[in-house]
Amino acid sequence: MKNLLYINLALLLLIACGEPNKKQTSQKKSTPKKQITIPDFNADTAYLFVEKQVAFGPRVPNTVEHNNCAQFLYNKLKVYADTALIQNYKTRAYNNTVLNGKNIIGSFKPHNINRILLCAHWDTRPYADYDKNPDNHLKPIDGANDAGSGVGVLLEIARQMSLRNPGIGVDIIFFDVEDYGPPQELQMHGSNFWGLGSQYWSRNPHEPGYDARYGILLDMVGATNATFLMEGHSMLYASDILKKVWTVGNRIGYTDFFLFDSAGYIDDDHKYVNEILGIPTIDIIHLDTESTGSIFFEHWHTLGDTMDKIDKETLKAVGQTLLTVIYEEK
Repeated sequence: MKNLLYINLALLLLIACGEPNKKQTSQKKSTPKKQITIPDFNADTAYLFVEKQVAFGPRVPNTVEHNNCAQFLYNKLKVYADTALIQNYKTRAYNNTVLNGKNIIGSFKPHNINRILLCAHWDTRPYADYDKNPDNHLKPIDGANDAGSGVGVLLEIARQMSLRNPGIGVDIIFFDVEDYGPPQELQMHGSNFWGLGSQYWSRNPHEPGYDARYGILLDMVGATNATFLMEGHSMLYASDILKKVWTVGNRIGYTDFFLFDSAGYIDDDHKYVNEILGIPTIDIIHLDTESTGSIFFEHWHTLGDTMDKIDKETLKAVGQTLLTVIYEEK
């Protein structure tokens, strides 16, 4: 009985002494991190946005089709974004033609200084100068992939952000007059003939003193079996952003699209955003270094750049990767 009494007393002491420690431990537990909900990118809707652009016809500056599509894009951003505007300007093409450019801009949380930039060009090439049939070289292209796909992806991202607050500021810009460079037959070399809309905006941003932490450009992001390589200007100016986006794409299952392979320097819109405005910007662009023809998408600058070349799986890969990057930002 004596031993049993001592044992019971010892147990009581252990329980009594252990209780404060238990409470103290529970007080030190950290608050669980808030669960991040990533919207589900709807590739069907993105596809419809591409289809709608193509239905207007070639979107060449100074044409009715161009004006009609501009109004459609502006109306969509006006519905989805907090603010929307058309930046009208005049610019001179390689042949001295004065073009009426329209950069179309939508902003989410415009007063938030923590922001990122998403962009794509929306105009289409006036010349199918890489078409296998020389008779087609002066005909305008449908531009389903080369312009339509990037815009379609960004419109779906805009729609998703209108439904769920991204928590940071986001600007979407559709650059105009990107593809009005000289036909290849003229042999007029020089990058400044291209990307006239992004050059204009970089020198005249829609907000004085505009800045963003980084930018992401989309170009030709809708073709079947597209491969996105690590482009040269992107590595030069924004290698950390490039690696982050590629890592996210691989993490969520799109390893066949986002390849950690280096590519050459592409004089795309992001070049001017980097060099003129100084915002580190990357280019997600379909590149294929093993191609026997152009390094670009097979039907680049041909009459074959039509809706049947658009693949919802590719739109999904790019769109879901971007949504994940956006909603994981702090």
